[in-house]
Order: sequence, then C-alpha cells, then structure tokens
Amino acid sequence: MPVIRSVSTVDLPCQVSQQDTMRVVREMFKDHFYDIDRLLTVFGNGQIENRNLVKPLEWFTGDHSFQERNDLYIQEAVSLGSEAVTCCLKENDLTAKEIDAIIYVSSSGLATPSIEARIMNMLEFPAHTKRIPLWGLGCAGGAAGISRAHEYCLAYPGARVLVLCVELCSLTFQREDTTKSNLIGTSLFSDGVACALIEGDQIETNEKKEKAYPNTKEVQSTLMRDSEDVMGWDVKDNGLNVIFSRDIPSIIESWLKPNVEEFLLTIGKTVEEISYFVAHPGGKKVLTAYEKAMSFTEAKTEDSRKVLAHYGNMSSPTVLYVLKETMNKQPVAGEEGLLTALGPGFSSELVWLEWK
Repeated sequence: MPVIRSVSTVDLPCQVSQQDTMRVVREMFKDHFYDIDRLLTVFGNGQIENRNLVKPLEWFTGDHSFQERNDLYIQEAVSLGSEAVTCCLKENDLTAKEIDAIIYVSSSGLATPSIEARIMNMLEFPAHTKRIPLWGLGCAGGAAGISRAHEYCLAYPGARVLVLCVELCSLTFQREDTTKSNLIGTSLFSDGVACALIEGDQIETNEKKEKAYPNTKEVQSTLMRDSEDVMGWDVKDNGLNVIFSRDIPSIIESWLKPNVEEFLLTIGKTVEEISYFVAHPGGKKVLTAYEKAMSFTEAKTEDSRKVLAHYGNMSSPTVLYVLKETMNKQPVAGEEGLLTALGPGFSSELVWLEWK
C-alpha cells in the first residue's frame, strides 16, 4: 500500500483573531444589513479563534480588481508553495530530483501555466516530473489529492508524489457582495498551505521500523447528482463569488452516513474500526453534522476542532492540517482511520488509512 510519509505546513504572514475580523467586517457591512449585529453572531459561534491571511485585515477594506487579486494569488502561491515543498523535501532528506509527480490542488485563483510549473522552475525540478493540477474541488481537494496520489503510487509503486494544496481564500473576498452567503463565507474561510509526501510500497526507507505511518488502503469518490448549487463559485466580472448553501449541515447528516457505510461495506470495514477520524472541518455546524451522522462523540473530531479553532476553514489544505495533527499523535501499527472531506459538486472523498 502507498504510505503518507509526512505533511508539511507553512506559517502565513498575517495571523488575525476572529474578534478583529468581525470588527473589520462590521465596519464594512453595517450600512448594508439592518440586523448586522445579529448576523455577526456567526463569527462568535463558529468555534474559530484565529486565522492566517496573506494580507493584513486593513488591506481588505480597499478596492482591488480581479486582476490585482489574481496576480497576488499567483505570486503568493508560488512563494508559499515553494516554501512548503522545500520543507517537505528537507523533512524527508530528499531532493527535487527524487520526486516523480506533483499534484497541485487549488480553487482560489487562476493560473496557466499552473502554479506547480512555476514552482518546478524555481526549485529546479527535473523537466520530466509529472504535473497533475487539480482545480475546482474546493474543500474536498486535499482528500482528492491524497486519493489521486494513492492511485498513482498503485500504478507506479516505485514513485514518490507530492500533494501540494495552496488556498488563498481571502483574496476572493468581495467587498460589494452583500449576500448572507458572502458574510457567512467571510466568517469561515482563511488561507493555508500544506504539502504531503506519498510513496509507493517499493520505496525503501532507513526509518526505524518501529515508527508507524498511515498507509492508504482504499479510496472512494462520490458525486451527488444535480447539486451544483450547494457549494462553489459564481464567476463574475469582479472575480469569484461564493456559493454556500445553508443546507450543507443537513445534507451531510442525511447523505454522508449512507455514503460512508457503502464504502466501508465495499472494503470490509465497520464504523467501530475507525480509531482516527481525519475530517475536513468545514465549520462548527459541519463537524456537528459529522458527529450526528456517524454517531461520534466530540473526542472523535478533536483534531478537526483544533485545526478549525487555530486556522479556520482553509479549503483544500485543511484536511492535511488535520492529518498532520493525527500523525503527530504517533498512532501505533494496526490502528486505522478514515480521512474525509466534502466539496463542490456536491462531492465526497474518502480514504481508508492503516498505520503500518
């Protein structure tokens, strides 16, 4: 089975508290909502304490064109993505020449050639390194990247693959969008960067044998038909405008459990065998919906709640931050887990993990 060897994350330049974010948003939106103070309770109720951004809060109070914001996305994604890749390589005592493929995941900016091509030039990757950019998967992107790396390493068991997730959600912020969806999205989303190394099972390692790593055993991708209006972007002249249905928690409760049960039945596992639940924390209501759907206690979503509190919803990298928290607990050989994330489509990505 392919193995997830490590996850590296990057510290972004600006850390802001949820209270300071709410203060700035109130000032910007107070003239557009008569009940602004009632609506702003979502900032206090979301269990988010801090978030990381590429720009200070004051920057967002000014006007910035779609081109300016997208140019900034490209600049910062290349810089921060290169930092994450370099960190991941150093952690594993590898060079760029030893990487066979890069899966680049993002949905918060546009670039052609895509970001990983620019990073390959900066870090002098071999010209024949496979490039696999994934766009439009939103919050499901990190889990989808792990899934696609799993399949790549099954096909090429001697391969090393980097999964690089870069989301600068803050740069999609629309000052003139006075919808409640935009307000709710602003209370949740932040910026984040993570890079994971996945290796095929023919890769030899000098690591001590007693240290266990999560192996990816099985994966499942699921699309809910005719659900495009649940989550995503509405692309307009001014950029990317958030689509965020209030029905997401109820959809999770009704749809996720049968989807997970089908997956577990296929691979011969049960919910009771899930020692670690590595779930993308879309928000407080999403985590509560996970718990209701799966009959889990809050202890099962501890790592997800910790990441949500410290970083907010970073879209695709978030589940890799949760995975890093789980791996830091050093699960022992034989323990198992489920990595999961939901995203636009409406869609689900599931990965069964076994520590070996």
